[in-house]
Amino acid sequence: MKKIICALILLSFCGLNAQNESVKYDSFWQGNLKFGQTSLKVVLKIFKTEDGNLSAHLDSPDQGAVNIPVTEINITDDSLMFSVASIGASYKGAFEKGGEKITGVFKQAGYNLPLQLEKTEKAVEVRRPQNPKRPFPYIEEEVVFENKFDKIKLAGTLTLPESNGKFPAVVLISGSGPQDRDETIFNHKPFLIISDYLTRNGIAVLRYDDRGVGKSEGVFSSATTEDFMKDALAAVEYLKTRKEIDGDKIGLIGHSEGGLIAPMAAASSDDVKYLVLLAPPGIPGKDLIPLQTELIMKTQGVDSSTISRTVTQLKTVFEIIANSSDSLTAYKKLEELYKNEIADLSEEEKNKPENGIEAFERKAKTYLSPWFRFFLKYNPSWALENVKIPVLALWGGKDLQAPPKENMPALKKSLESAGNKRVKTVVCEQLNHLLQKCNTGLPSEYGSIEETIYTPALEMIGDWIKQTAGAK
Repeated sequence: MKKIICALILLSFCGLNAQNESVKYDSFWQGNLKFGQTSLKVVLKIFKTEDGNLSAHLDSPDQGAVNIPVTEINITDDSLMFSVASIGASYKGAFEKGGEKITGVFKQAGYNLPLQLEKTEKAVEVRRPQNPKRPFPYIEEEVVFENKFDKIKLAGTLTLPESNGKFPAVVLISGSGPQDRDETIFNHKPFLIISDYLTRNGIAVLRYDDRGVGKSEGVFSSATTEDFMKDALAAVEYLKTRKEIDGDKIGLIGHSEGGLIAPMAAASSDDVKYLVLLAPPGIPGKDLIPLQTELIMKTQGVDSSTISRTVTQLKTVFEIIANSSDSLTAYKKLEELYKNEIADLSEEEKNKPENGIEAFERKAKTYLSPWFRFFLKYNPSWALENVKIPVLALWGGKDLQAPPKENMPALKKSLESAGNKRVKTVVCEQLNHLLQKCNTGLPSEYGSIEETIYTPALEMIGDWIKQTAGAK
């Protein structure tokens, strides 16, 4: 569930990394953007191009985003300004006495945030100590398999224990948003780490780029959760063709939305023999997203009246979408709602960018996309009530995106309705949505934590699969 705006530049920076190893930077400027209780490091790296012009890159180390091209930069004796078109941001500041500090304002998405930049010797290093280093003590193979329903080819990596015999196997299914085979987020690579750990422990793993991502064919933007389920089943079908795989011991590991997709796949195919659900939703999207929003805003320190107003608006919007027969009908109702809300605002409020027609159009486009409409309407219980195979479901106690307090009981109740007695549910109290040990659970914290996955949680997953599938 990574599609949630919880910090000013959280989504804007994700996946915007550029490769610029050859650039020699002349100076580095670092500061902290504060938004409620959220604080994000920002680094401006200034250099000169081959023709002598001034240029720069912007980093957000806490989000694992580096070398975002600065569109325009201008430095005078007493001021510095720059803009970054790709994230719709700009900054203007004044040098303090001595020229080692700049005090100014960072603007993005209608927000004006104070930002003081200080000159530093080098950029902040993003450390990910759990990422495994080659050479690996197992076989790693690039593979391509076909989703015959939609006639697209998906590319991935199959890892196999380096020994003889047929192995149990798992398919890794990523969370929402276009994900590569490692489920890379903020320079974390959770699927690479899961794959490495399980393969070292005798379990084959297939992970793949989402459709339309990396080397996989297809169009991501027009796909729904149901389409991603077909991709997961295509991965299972591929594993069945491999002589190294025990076809009676193939399971699925789904994270976040992947924890929604995996039960759908299991309910549709007898070839799936067990499920590991990491931070899975147990309630419909139209209920989950307002809950996410409320918990995140509360943890950020937003006042209760603003939270209440925001959550009420979301619920109203989602009810309109969920109860509309098509996107055009929903759009007309949303447009009418928007006009009524704008009419009650002061002229000053009406002129704010976040209340303009462009902002409404952007939100409407997101809300009425095929994926979002399906996600709002879909109830996880529809698939879970038909899952009779072994299930391990694991949440973080500080997960603000799929909070266990609401999602675990709903998931357990649905599996009980299926008569499934082979279910293990676990809440690891100090973990967040990515299963990292954390302080607040806020998504803005994900990138600043060096740990990618809490090791005891990883061990729990491996032990359960070995017990369930009989891995050696």
